[in-house]
Amino acid sequence: MAKHGRAYSEARQKVDREREYTPHEAVRLVKETKRAKFDESVEVHVRTGLNVRHADEQLRGTIALPHGLGKDVKIAVFAKGDKAREAEEAGADFVGAEDLAKKIQEENFTDFDVAIATPDMMPVVGRLGRILGPQGKMPNPKVGTVTMDVRKAVEESKAGKVEYRTDRTAIVHMTVGKTSFDDRALLENYQAVMEELIRAKPSAAKGKYLRTIVMASTQGPGVKVDPMRLKPTEDETAA
Repeated sequence: MAKHGRAYSEARQKVDREREYTPHEAVRLVKETKRAKFDESVEVHVRTGLNVRHADEQLRGTIALPHGLGKDVKIAVFAKGDKAREAEEAGADFVGAEDLAKKIQEENFTDFDVAIATPDMMPVVGRLGRILGPQGKMPNPKVGTVTMDVRKAVEESKAGKVEYRTDRTAIVHMTVGKTSFDDRALLENYQAVMEELIRAKPSAAKGKYLRTIVMASTQGPGVKVDPMRLKPTEDETAA
């Protein structure tokens, strides 16, 4: 078992491992127990009761967080002609076609957060599945990243639209902001995520849907959040 340093151990002692905190308490603890000198991300990990081996219990979608992620989202767009110019005008960081695909294949270039493609480029992009797939960067029409409306897709991603999906163990991992965000912004982003997961619950899901929720900063200890307290009170959001 990995041995943590003194700073982590001291931070961990501030968290009751058996207690499920309210969303507001969790946000404050996560900010209090951050350890890094840089602005850490605030992550939420939701363990669901879904059986992801069944196609009708898959959970995947996108959500635009009300306060964004607090970082510059880098976007790669696979397009040609007018659509390539449209992507550049919308603020895409990398735009190309076969040349961009070649760079990814030969140089293992993945220095971007989101990949968007026009439908006609998918035969080219499809060859990148082994590289982009495991990183969750493969364009997909179900989440709006395979589209002819390139401008809208780029602008939404730049504004903080993020993808979510269950992993092999039925857990959804999402970032809801930075430790530099004020409490209200983090709470409202958290609330938006939880409302989206409930809205997107597969109809085939059986038993308890949201089993455990853990909030943590990049290098801080995990803080359990009460799954029954999905929405902060008015007093908490006003604090």
